[in-house]
Amino acid sequence: MKALILALICFTQYAQASEMPLTFRMDDKSIQWGPCPDIFPKGCEISVLQGSPEKKNTDVFFKVPAGYSIPPHSHTSAEHMTLVSGVLEVKYKDADKVVLRPGAYAFGPAKHPHEANCTSKDSCVLFISFDEPIDAKAYRGEI
Repeated sequence: MKALILALICFTQYAQASEMPLTFRMDDKSIQWGPCPDIFPKGCEISVLQGSPEKKNTDVFFKVPAGYSIPPHSHTSAEHMTLVSGVLEVKYKDADKVVLRPGAYAFGPAKHPHEANCTSKDSCVLFISFDEPIDAKAYRGEI
């Protein structure tokens, strides 16, 4: 968890809660991407758009390359997700697999294990809003 927080803090561009409106596009040149925590294979990138990873209510872009598999994991916080680009297959434990396309919204309950695959020819980018401080814990069970 400490590695995740350090990685996110290093690549936080607007880490403090802003009193000013913010607007970003996925391809905005001002977005600073950094590596994901060690539980994810290389190639995954994250950018903090608003908030601070160790505090409540933080928004991030989460990007993975085409063909990338996001391993089983969970978060202490619930996740509110909107797919910005790509096609992403998502599977939560005890739920049917769903296919997200750009503009699709998904809610991930707190502490609920899940995994995903970017099945498109281009990278997959998710906008994720976390209610609680951000963490990612590897999950070893079956999903």
